[in-house]
Amino acid sequence: MSLASQLGYEFKDVSLLRLSLTHRSVSSEDPSRNDNERLEFLGDAVLQLVVTDLLYDRYPQLAEGQMAKVRAAVVSRPTLAEIAKSIDLGSEVELAPGEERSGGRSKDSILGNALEAVIGAVYLDGGLEEARRVIHILWEERIADRAKRPGVKDYKTRLQEHLARRGERPSYDVEGSGPDHERSFKAVVTVAGKSLGSGEGKSKKEAEQASAREALETLNSRGR
Repeated sequence: MSLASQLGYEFKDVSLLRLSLTHRSVSSEDPSRNDNERLEFLGDAVLQLVVTDLLYDRYPQLAEGQMAKVRAAVVSRPTLAEIAKSIDLGSEVELAPGEERSGGRSKDSILGNALEAVIGAVYLDGGLEEARRVIHILWEERIADRAKRPGVKDYKTRLQEHLARRGERPSYDVEGSGPDHERSFKAVVTVAGKSLGSGEGKSKKEAEQASAREALETLNSRGR
């Protein structure tokens, strides 16, 4: 199935779509090329607005704090990456050879950023209502599911409680990279010196949450 079919949107200006799928590794190697970082910035704002509007309109039973938790969950880096993978966005992203070799097509950060950039491109190409329609197609089911359980504990809390029952505590090691205006972070969570999971995000908190999520999946797969 084509990307246009997955999005439910056909671009009038295909160059916007191509730009939204151009990773910064391309412009780093060829300064004459533009990348998707500006579109990502725009798409993030559009996504936040549309999700907030949807929550306010359709879930009057949710208090402000609950809406904030649902929104944070559905626009988080792991969720963005899940959605990107569900439409095979990684196969469409343009990467520099080095990033390609390092497995860039499957990196949550690259996939999530590209999806936000695509949303930004739809907004510029078709306006807010078209962007809203695309977001509803891709996010509505996840929002509905999360809205049923807005008080679900975050991954770090769940991991801490899980390990506490065994008398263990998680430790997080976070490293940042990139320029100040576009910092990214990678976190590794360890227990008793052994790595249980890693994750990436635009903030330390987001990276820690992603690593805690992977750690929980690791523990569940081991039946622990």
